[in-house]
Amino acid sequence: MIYWAQLLHFYQPPTQVPSVLKRICDESYRPLLQVFEEYPNARVTINFNGVLTDMLIDCGHKDIINGLQSLAENGQLEFTGTGKYHPILPLIPKEEVKRQIDLNTQTNRRAFGKAYAPQGFFPPEMCYSQDILQPIIKSGYRWIILSGIACPAEWPMDVIYKVEREGQNLILFFRDDVLSNRISFQDLEAKEFVAHLEEWQGKRENIYVVTAMDAETYGHHIQDWERTFLAKVYEELEPPAEPLEEIKQAKALAGQHTALLTNNEAAAKIQMVTISQLLDLFPHGQTVEPRSSSWSTTADDMKAGNYYPLWQDKKNEVHSLQWEHLGICIELVNKALECADNEESRHSATIARGLLDRAEHSCQMWWASNRPMWDINLIHMGLLDQLRTVVNAYRAINKSGASEETKREYYYRTVAARNIRNKLEDRLFVQ
Repeated sequence: MIYWAQLLHFYQPPTQVPSVLKRICDESYRPLLQVFEEYPNARVTINFNGVLTDMLIDCGHKDIINGLQSLAENGQLEFTGTGKYHPILPLIPKEEVKRQIDLNTQTNRRAFGKAYAPQGFFPPEMCYSQDILQPIIKSGYRWIILSGIACPAEWPMDVIYKVEREGQNLILFFRDDVLSNRISFQDLEAKEFVAHLEEWQGKRENIYVVTAMDAETYGHHIQDWERTFLAKVYEELEPPAEPLEEIKQAKALAGQHTALLTNNEAAAKIQMVTISQLLDLFPHGQTVEPRSSSWSTTADDMKAGNYYPLWQDKKNEVHSLQWEHLGICIELVNKALECADNEESRHSATIARGLLDRAEHSCQMWWASNRPMWDINLIHMGLLDQLRTVVNAYRAINKSGASEETKREYYYRTVAARNIRNKLEDRLFVQ
């Protein structure tokens, strides 16, 4: 049997405007829900960032939340954990990683109720380093999904690898990068995809395949792809209403060609599962150490030690300035929370803390990657979130009972941040 586990990643940045969010809901999210409901034998694992949960509720799209909740309650869908505002986890302090994970859990449990019970974890953009393991394991997750390029051993088809930290294990699943990207870039038709899976049948008695991509691929990035690809795959894998041999005999007696049974035969060979269901279907094998990487990292990037090229390219000056500025934001907020000792300073520190959470979102760096993404407005919107963080954090320090020496020291940090912003804006003018 071939077990296919698919993951869909639902996310929009905190800077997204309501009109675009509505279009994505109408083009992608609602049509996907309809496909899932039409094919109750389909199984899917989804990552749903809490920032998107908040936006859907605030903008009047709670029917999407309700639809996903119903599918999860029926066992057709499972959720994963992640960082609420979609930060690049290996590039922020461990304390921030843990906070982002906890915020996401709180937001989604409030929205989805008991249906939100994730066993697995999706690191945003599948950005991985060993530094993120501890907060993920401590948060109680059983498994993590990574890009195929992160796999350091023989490709797992009938065994599941794990990574160990401080005497605790975290199960590893690796997405099939080639197959996932072919679907994402409309380079594979439904029947071709099913045939591709069937080709692996003879390699092992039982194997599994994991694909993963943005949910917005369906309907928003590629118009009607949820119908012309996903629904057609589900139809191919729809189990027969009668035993397959009985149908074949009936067709033969009627003089009909049994080639018409392709999708029934496929369903007998391929079963759709959630990723967590694989835990009980395959043996757990050796302990390995995954490579630092993302789902956009190439082999050449790996050789160059450029593990997160769309978010922290070593040759990208804008990326360097963005991360330097964000680092100052984090320092200021930590100091603001430490110093706040009266109502006014605590109020500003609380605002700064909330602004920093959203200011860590990855899209501002993605749009600065120039590979080929580049949008000065979306880069600048992220910078404005960081600026608001600086303003409120320093106000909290300045209004607190901290020493004049401390206030002066952190004022110099705000000046440094201002200089970095000026440099960054200068780069945006000339690109």
